[in-house]
Amino acid sequence: MPVDTSLFDYDLPPEAIAQHPPRTRGDSRMLLVPRDGGPYAHLGFAQLPGLLRAGDCLVLNDTRVLPARLLGRRPTGGQAEVFLLKRLGVQPDVWEALVRPARRTPAGTRVEFGAALTAKILDTPVMGRTRVELNYAGLLEEVLAEVGITPLPPYIRRESALPADRERYQTVYARAPGAVAAPTAGLHFTQSVLDELADAGVECVFLTLHVGLGTFSPISAERIEDHTMHTEQYHVAAEVAERVNARRDAGGRVVAVGTTAVRTLESCADESGRIVPGAGETGIYISPGYRFRAIDGMLTNFHLPRSSLIVMVAAFIGRERVLDAYRVAIAHGYRFYSYGDCMLII
Repeated sequence: MPVDTSLFDYDLPPEAIAQHPPRTRGDSRMLLVPRDGGPYAHLGFAQLPGLLRAGDCLVLNDTRVLPARLLGRRPTGGQAEVFLLKRLGVQPDVWEALVRPARRTPAGTRVEFGAALTAKILDTPVMGRTRVELNYAGLLEEVLAEVGITPLPPYIRRESALPADRERYQTVYARAPGAVAAPTAGLHFTQSVLDELADAGVECVFLTLHVGLGTFSPISAERIEDHTMHTEQYHVAAEVAERVNARRDAGGRVVAVGTTAVRTLESCADESGRIVPGAGETGIYISPGYRFRAIDGMLTNFHLPRSSLIVMVAAFIGRERVLDAYRVAIAHGYRFYSYGDCMLII
């Protein structure tokens, strides 16, 4: 039976949207949502190690956010912005990008970002999207660190990122550059918490899914079944798959940190729930009725209404349960979205 997208809407006071991270990383609140329908508990994120068991496996996304917003000048002297979205090729270095102003930046235009980097527009932009060829010397990540700006979600109402965002809109374990948005459930982790988890016998493993701009797009279709999911690049190493499978075989629970880790694990799971290593693109769309094969729990932030992310969480614990948890979180002053608090579903 078709499901109306409006059923995944909810009212959120604007002041509940976190505009800045907590003063100290990890100083976040955490709503415990038992998957069996038990009562909620209001906790601090630092209590996470005590809620997991020896033998459990925590799966985290180690993608690294690129400073992908580039502000430069066209040959006429006019300003132009190039927002790198996804790498399409290495030699030459071609990216899918958003360009503004699109009408004044046709195919063939060269945009300069200081002496270190130029971008040639390869196609006439359609809805601002085009391909660009980058020209630079050395390593791109080092060049972007010099001239790029950290992209922030559209609901963080600032004209530009602050210097502190370069660090805080990045997980402490970020290693693989390629994302344009952070896997935000991971922003709460500190090295101290990771050490405590290891001491408690909880194994942490890392896969990669490069989070794309589509993560912020609401479902525009009237029915959730009619939504077309964006694709994102992932990589799961053989060692990671072996470690996850070994923990599950030994009776441990697999807990995904963030919806990006959920999507990757479920994309790589066979019918029995075993993780198969590999790399590629996933456009998996998880909605109510989906049979989860790979995970037993998830740690996740609070998501936008009418988004594929809240639909995924609803698939895991039920629409009524997730909306009730959100109402409780709002009533208790939790902070929402990327820089906000989190919920542990287990």
